[in-house]
Amino acid sequence: MDNLCRQAARNLAAVRQHQPLVHNITNLVVMNVTANALLAVGASPVMAHARDEVEEMVGLARALVLNIGTLTKDWVDAMLLAARRANALGRPVVLDPVGAGATALRTRTAHRIMDETTVTVIRGNASEILALDQGNAATRGVDSAHGVADAAASADRLARDRGTVVAVTGATDLVTDGAREVRIANGHPLMGRITGSGCTATALVAAFLAVDPDPLSATATALAFFGLAGERAAASASAPGSFQVALLDALYTLSPEALEKGSRFE
Repeated sequence: MDNLCRQAARNLAAVRQHQPLVHNITNLVVMNVTANALLAVGASPVMAHARDEVEEMVGLARALVLNIGTLTKDWVDAMLLAARRANALGRPVVLDPVGAGATALRTRTAHRIMDETTVTVIRGNASEILALDQGNAATRGVDSAHGVADAAASADRLARDRGTVVAVTGATDLVTDGAREVRIANGHPLMGRITGSGCTATALVAAFLAVDPDPLSATATALAFFGLAGERAAASASAPGSFQVALLDALYTLSPEALEKGSRFE
């Protein structure tokens, strides 16, 4: 795991050096949150969901995020257009299946994106990953009703069947490509008490994918970075409000050297 610790440091340094543009078609709740997180880490965010411009914008970006948290028909169409263009250009695509399993629209849309395009990484909570694999897992709205261990077999199967990397985030994150598996023990319980922590993790995965050609490595190291930033933020915050501000500061100040030392991979 020492290699992953070193790769985490290299990836963070590369994001800050190259400042990759990350195209987000994401939900209304988290646009500001994830844009600020990407800026803090050193990437360049753009939020563009109009059908008339998404293909053009993907051509400028180094990675694409598809987040189904607040869906409309037009946004679904835009996601498919953007993903197809990203596939044609060889850009990585990250799918965040927010609330899959909660409603038929969310579950159907996530499956449609997976069926009609090539997704590089799927990042979700345990209930969302179970819903994508089994189709019958319930969620509490957009919150998980299951633990990471409950979704481990589904994550492996989904990764193998879809030829993708699957990340299940929770107390200990799990990342798998169906053959390799990494667990990340970084993080803090306050991360689950603020809006958009999962969506932020997805956006950071996209930023790391823009500089690391190995999707499993990029995903695992991005999650370690986010988790360690959460630990540092919690050291100076006592409640969710102060934690949210401290987390943004930690994303900005966490150094590659500190990330290499503090990443906990299993």
